[in-house]
Amino acid sequence: MLPQRLATPSRTLPDGLRHPDGGEPFYLPVGNEIAVFGECHRRRLAVMLKGPTGCGKTRFVEHMAWRLKRPLVTVACHDDLSASDLTGRWLIRGGETEWQDGPLARAARLGAICYLDEVVEARQDVIVVIHPLTDDRRMLPIEKTGELVEAAPGFQLVVSYNPGYQHVLKDLKPSTRQRFVALEFDFPPAELERRVVMHEGGVDDATAGALVELAGRIRRLRDRGLAEVPSSRLLVATARLISGGIAPTESCRVALLAPLTDDPDLLAAIDDLITASF
Repeated sequence: MLPQRLATPSRTLPDGLRHPDGGEPFYLPVGNEIAVFGECHRRRLAVMLKGPTGCGKTRFVEHMAWRLKRPLVTVACHDDLSASDLTGRWLIRGGETEWQDGPLARAARLGAICYLDEVVEARQDVIVVIHPLTDDRRMLPIEKTGELVEAAPGFQLVVSYNPGYQHVLKDLKPSTRQRFVALEFDFPPAELERRVVMHEGGVDDATAGALVELAGRIRRLRDRGLAEVPSSRLLVATARLISGGIAPTESCRVALLAPLTDDPDLLAAIDDLITASF
């Protein structure tokens, strides 16, 4: 389920909102995900995207923001992200104290799509603050100012996470998960992935097919201790090196193999697959 790159760059305004310009971003749907997301937006439902790293979750949100003609705010969640980082904070400028909205507050006020990438990595106070925006209240309480921001028409909250990374201490509570419509993402079927690699990586059909076939073989090594399998993103990076004149075997080793593991046995096994493929 992987869209390809935007046909033209998006522009980022000073308030942090991104507005994709130009023609329609190229996207290869696998199922009914476009229609489901669109209906969620129309019905003011929050959406959760679940899937492995590099399978196209972020690109899908960019595509849907363009399709729905909504500005987009993207926040990469991490361990130090706090509720104040999302809602806003007081700043001192020129001797004066002024309030500055955080990305979630800006999105709510302006009716933008707010995308919290890998939301499970954020602190618990972040999860709590988004709850009122995911139900019929559609409100964002800003504790530091006492304001209750009502989400403008068009606002939608979208979160993503990789279930494969989670454990008992890093997961969403049922009370949070049940506030979202969940869309399952995975690596696309081989034929679609080949087309993605061709378009994004700038390689011919045969090279793209060989890379996708190689990825399929490596992905089957998960049962042999490979913690993370190669993503479509890694295939595109490898293809770009090849299209730039780097030998296919070397491109695979530095862009596809090296990021995956440091285990010598797995490195040797995957290197054999690379040699056999090219």
